[in-house]
Amino acid sequence: MKGVMRFGKKGKLSPWYIGPYRIAKRIVNVAYELELPQELEAVHPVFHISMLKKYIGDPSLILPIDSIKIKDNLSYEEVPVQILDRQVRRLRTKNVASVKVLWRNQFVDGATWEAEEVMKKRYPHLFESRENVD
Repeated sequence: MKGVMRFGKKGKLSPWYIGPYRIAKRIVNVAYELELPQELEAVHPVFHISMLKKYIGDPSLILPIDSIKIKDNLSYEEVPVQILDRQVRRLRTKNVASVKVLWRNQFVDGATWEAEEVMKKRYPHLFESRENVD
């Protein structure tokens, strides 16, 4: 039997899973040991069932481990790939511009609203094509 492992969250309700990995054995009713690859040797191989999902054979739901470039501290950097939308919200004393960002390895429903000013400073290349259109 194979299962996939929840790795992180991006967006409000968008769990990410990596895998699939073979289940080596059931430890107790709510914990399973997985056969993990060498790249994940620093990860303890026993997981609570809330962190696992049965592998259903839909590859669009699973991220390949090499595509997320896991760092030594088991974190990863999310990379924005496109600005999907822009909005300006009026607060009491000022206008605040936000952009809807599509992140690498995420579906459109996993896009998040970010402060436009911050995104322009960190990722100016995302705005070059938009400025030519405006």
